[in-house]
Amino acid sequence: MNKGLNRFIPYMLIFPSVVLFVLFILLPIVWVLYLSFTDYTMLNAPEWVGFKNFERLWRDEIFHRAVKNTALYWIGTVIPSMVIGLILANLLALRLRGLALFRAFLYLPGVISSVAVAMTWLWLFDPRQGPINGFLKLIGLEGRNWLQDPKTSLSSVILIGIWVGIGYAMIIFLSGIQSISESLYEAASLDGASGLRKFWHITIPLLKPMTLFLFITATIRSFQVFDLVFVLTGGGPANSSTTVVTQIVGASFQEYKMGYASAMAVFLLAATFVVTVIQYAVGSRNASAE
Repeated sequence: MNKGLNRFIPYMLIFPSVVLFVLFILLPIVWVLYLSFTDYTMLNAPEWVGFKNFERLWRDEIFHRAVKNTALYWIGTVIPSMVIGLILANLLALRLRGLALFRAFLYLPGVISSVAVAMTWLWLFDPRQGPINGFLKLIGLEGRNWLQDPKTSLSSVILIGIWVGIGYAMIIFLSGIQSISESLYEAASLDGASGLRKFWHITIPLLKPMTLFLFITATIRSFQVFDLVFVLTGGGPANSSTTVVTQIVGASFQEYKMGYASAMAVFLLAATFVVTVIQYAVGSRNASAE
């Protein structure tokens, strides 16, 4: 009797997680997928329209701009934040005094609220009283309205996104570096390898699992970026910094076009899934090849 009961204990333990997954992830995805094929404004019952919402996406130039901006944000933030995070993690792995405080300072942007980060940078980029323009004037350069200029709004948001992502990448890489056996570096030193060669031939190859994890998670976060853009620029000016999620929120909660917003959400989910699968497949193949 006890053996029979023990057989069901693992299923009983995972049952709450399965229920939460079905209620808060699986069912909402199915519901959004259904709404993407309907005309729904929350004021009327969903009316089936087939692929009309997706055909509208194909012709919507603003949505095309949002997709382009999201892709630029992804490219502009993921790689730089990971590279800088790796360099800082390698430096912080040195056993020097005071590095723990410096490490906490670097990780701070990754744990505080995105809205707090955005408000801080709003002050820094303030065209009249902001320190950035103040410094530029001090060295004889002309300041500008960085967040409200179509030429610089997206690049400014990307810069902030890099700053936010550095701390998290640094912590993950640092944990990986600290798990590498010192004997590998000692053997390389006996063979006359320089610090750069040890970093290139020992540290980087052994950090590939962390690199793959960071690349996938950072990609998902960059595709879902909203709070920074919403607080800093609102997607403007003239949609110069709008993203896919910004368009989804605008279409659903400002225009009440839930069906059209759901089609955007389905597109974003599909794009995220495809890119993630490609990243995982390439990363796993490289790892197995070694």
